[in-house]
Amino acid sequence: MSTDTIDTSDHLSEPPTTPVRGTSDLPAEQPVEPRQDKLAPGAFRAIALLLASGFTVILNETTMSVALPPIMDELGITATTGQWLTTAFLLTMAVVIPATGFLINRLGTRGAYLTAMSLFTVGTALAMIAPGFGLLVTGRVVQATGTAIMMPLLMTTIMTIVPPHMRGRVMGNVGLVIAAAPALGPTLSGAILEPLGWRGVFGVVLPIAVLALVAGVLWIRDVSDKDAHHLDPLSLLLAVVAFGGLVWGLSGLGEGAHAGAGAINPLIPLITGLAFLGLFIWRQIVRQRTDSALLDLRTFRESNFRVAIGIMAVSMLAMLGTLIVLPLVLQQAMGLTPLQSGLVVLPGGLAMGLLGPVVGRWYDRVGPRPLLVPGAVLVTLGIGMLAFLHPGISVFYVLGAHITFSLGLAAVFTPLFSAALGVLKPHQYSHGSATINTVQQVAGAAGTALFIAIMTLRSDALTATGTSAADALTKGAGLAFGIGAGVMAVTIALATLIRRPESDGEVHGGH
Repeated sequence: MSTDTIDTSDHLSEPPTTPVRGTSDLPAEQPVEPRQDKLAPGAFRAIALLLASGFTVILNETTMSVALPPIMDELGITATTGQWLTTAFLLTMAVVIPATGFLINRLGTRGAYLTAMSLFTVGTALAMIAPGFGLLVTGRVVQATGTAIMMPLLMTTIMTIVPPHMRGRVMGNVGLVIAAAPALGPTLSGAILEPLGWRGVFGVVLPIAVLALVAGVLWIRDVSDKDAHHLDPLSLLLAVVAFGGLVWGLSGLGEGAHAGAGAINPLIPLITGLAFLGLFIWRQIVRQRTDSALLDLRTFRESNFRVAIGIMAVSMLAMLGTLIVLPLVLQQAMGLTPLQSGLVVLPGGLAMGLLGPVVGRWYDRVGPRPLLVPGAVLVTLGIGMLAFLHPGISVFYVLGAHITFSLGLAAVFTPLFSAALGVLKPHQYSHGSATINTVQQVAGAAGTALFIAIMTLRSDALTATGTSAADALTKGAGLAFGIGAGVMAVTIALATLIRRPESDGEVHGGH
């Protein structure tokens, strides 16, 4: 086998069937040779490339928040129209991710990667040269399609080629991608905008995407057999309406009073999405009988996966809700500039990302519960601290609360990813990864809607009684943070139910 082919057999002390142990009735056996803790060169290059590509595409997701004003000025569009650059991206992610399990199995690792990076590269190029808003939105949609494929592919590949005793430390790097990239996106965008303009935001990313695509041609190989099943058009249609409707409706609820005149009532897409979600689940259950479901829901038969998904949904709800509301309070109530507010939340985001690999190594040693329980406590404590914000509070208090919150999330996400996917059978990895990423999208939209709605309703009520705008806003945000902390507290108990996957226990010899 060439060195460019992903190969883990030459560095594992386990028999070739090790990755599927724990999913069969075979007894656990001790390794006959001392295990090694390094990936083969081909596997290392492939995972490093997937991580770098994942970081690039996720970084791009948050750059539009800062770039929107100059885009509005140059293209002559309103803020309501401009928000579609973000909304269209999120909607595309929501409707494509449920199909990624099928796509990865159908196209294989190599085909899925090249498809994802080709789409992202083309979308970036279209956005950079767009003469008007229509082509710019089209470019963002094409970008989002590639992004939607990349993250499930990254998780699936790690679960497939990394031996169980190393999955935590490697999966910890996924936490770095998910946490650090969104935190750096607005900062990078702001640094590029002044010298290069908004097109430069895409122009800087384009050569990186091209290099990643070329590297993928050289280094990425298939790591599992391809699936010959055909796409079910009805399942795809139901997924588009279900998940698109949910994200659209939840996003509309979050906009609340800020929605423009003539905007569609968000309850319409939300209720439609819920109805079609029921139909989508029914269709998948029917298709599972012939192993041809678009999204295999048999992953939910594993209690570890069910509980982990629940904790992940609440954690994403808390994270996205906090990241949306906190900058509003910092700028509109405490008088900070956009740059200053960005600097306040940057340390926490970076700490969460950089701690991911460390938490991954701890997971390999101690398992999920010793990390999940204190992590959930820290997240709850951090959000609870933010419930006491007021206009004159020290910025260092806010900084401490956000760092506490971020450190807790770092201790939550990596164990959840590893424990949830570790109990699945190898052929379910792609479907489990797609489910996790779908839940993240919907929960993120729900968190934004919940926090913004609570803050708006409370602050409007206080303003009507004569409370100053700054006090009303901080008290409204405080109520949102307080409710968020209460919801997050439930995950502390749920975290005690997560167990270490059997394959991890076998490899560690029970230690």
